[in-house]
Amino acid sequence: MLRVAAGLETIQKGQVHIGETIVADGATGLNVPPDKRGIGLMFQDYALFPHLTVSGNIGFGVGADTPERRAWMNDALERMGLTGYADHYPHMLSGGQQQRVALLRALAPAPKVLFLDEPFSGLDVTRRAAVRGQTLDLLRGTDVATLMVTHDPDEAMFMADRILVMDQGRVVQDGTPVETYFAPANEFVADLFGPVNRVPGIVQSKQVDTPLGCFDAPDLADGDKVEVLIRPEGLRLAMAGEQPPARPGDSPCKPFKPFGGSPADSTNFTVLTARPLGRASLVSFIVAGPAGEEVEVEARVPGVFLPDPGSQVTVAVNSKQAHVFAKSGTRPR
Repeated sequence: MLRVAAGLETIQKGQVHIGETIVADGATGLNVPPDKRGIGLMFQDYALFPHLTVSGNIGFGVGADTPERRAWMNDALERMGLTGYADHYPHMLSGGQQQRVALLRALAPAPKVLFLDEPFSGLDVTRRAAVRGQTLDLLRGTDVATLMVTHDPDEAMFMADRILVMDQGRVVQDGTPVETYFAPANEFVADLFGPVNRVPGIVQSKQVDTPLGCFDAPDLADGDKVEVLIRPEGLRLAMAGEQPPARPGDSPCKPFKPFGGSPADSTNFTVLTARPLGRASLVSFIVAGPAGEEVEVEARVPGVFLPDPGSQVTVAVNSKQAHVFAKSGTRPR
């Protein structure tokens, strides 16, 4: 998609618009060259010119070397932490520095729109967080519309004002980061934006009753087999006999009758493992499905919460982080 929008591939059907201008049309054969589309393109591998210095790479394709462009370059180098590197060659730079040079080269011609192809994929985790913060700050300052392709959901949430999720070449959801995370259009989107627990159930009276609570399913028919997708951070735990802290969005009811157990068991679960993750704890336990099958569930609990294996815990679910889908995954709650 990015290569088509940039003009590096010729389309057979459909059109590409940049603003109100058609730059590609499969029916007429129109295909405006990339350098005439008013775009900046940053490749995944950066593609810096090895024989040019940092300033030479950034200034490539700008045209006239005006005082205004030199002032912009000096300011941009300072903002991206590259002051003093103007005369360095690409092989003398770290991966993060090369990434920032490639970004400035794409921005230097003052494009109408900027395309970024997985711009942070080549960086280690620590450097990636720092560089994407600098990149976002720079892009907001330029006010250039930016289209970024990424496979990292955290990166999309951090960078985007608007997220388009594609599956098999089609856009399946278009919304803000908050809408995408808390109201996924289908199972694919929910699963893409972080790990989920899958608790099976059956719709009765427009609800799904599970050992973890009951959840609304207004768009599904009674008798439909479904899965309730619950994010690990949507579960809150306390030791048996205590109550997890109540929060807005909690599931409105407890299960009427637990699957494969007695009513006294309905909110108690046996801990399998508990592991520290630094700022959180990962606790796993077993719940039963409607056919008596066992399903392992993981909860991510803030801070240190490490009950012994075999001990009992009670569970509360934030229904805003629980999503009901038919087994096909095509019919959203």
